[in-house]
Formats: sequence, structure tokens, C-alpha cells
Amino acid sequence: MANMSEKTLFQKIADREIPADIIFEDDLCIAFRDINPKAPTHILIVPRKPIPSLDQLEKEDEVLVGHLFIVARQLAADEGLENGYRTVFNCGKEGGQDVYHLHLHLLGGRQMSWPPG
Repeated sequence: MANMSEKTLFQKIADREIPADIIFEDDLCIAFRDINPKAPTHILIVPRKPIPSLDQLEKEDEVLVGHLFIVARQLAADEGLENGYRTVFNCGKEGGQDVYHLHLHLLGGRQMSWPPG
């Protein structure tokens, strides 16, 4: 197991070493509100398994990634996002990834623009 200095910010949140506004958790993932929201609802859904990015996904992670989307759908309903919402994975520096622990953004509560920037 990685020592404490090697844990990502999101792993520390999942391990309750750093406080967060956690709104959901189960054996596979944890979800909490983004501290720098880009929409009225901005939730991060993070697998407990420390996968650095989409580029490191393996075939065995297929069910886990599907689970993240099922959780996103439920959280969107819980948050009252009946007019729509967006889910986003950022991958790599040019994709806007800041924390190298896979996470799904759930954004809603306002009109989203296209293309995203």
C-alpha cells in the first residue's frame, strides 16, 4: 500500500483524512461537493480504487466505471436536476485534469454551453 505522502487528495478525502461535504458513499465510490464549483450543482464521484486517469483503466474496471454513472444518475435525481445535467471525465493536462485520481464530475442547475471550454 502507498504511504500517506503518495495518496491523492481524493484518497485522503475517502479515507476521512481531509474533510469534505460527502453526500454519498458505498464500497466502490464516494461522492462529495466540489469546493470550486463550476455550476450550482457540482459533485465529484470518485472510485475508491486509486486509478490515476482514464488512460489507466483496465478491462476489469468496466463495472466500476458503469457504477459511477449509475451513482451520477441517482445523485442527479436526488439534487432535482430534472431539466438536465452533464457528466465529465477530464483526462490529462490538456483535458483539464488536476487531480490524478479518476473522478466523474456531475454538473447541473444551469444551462450548459457547447462546446465545453
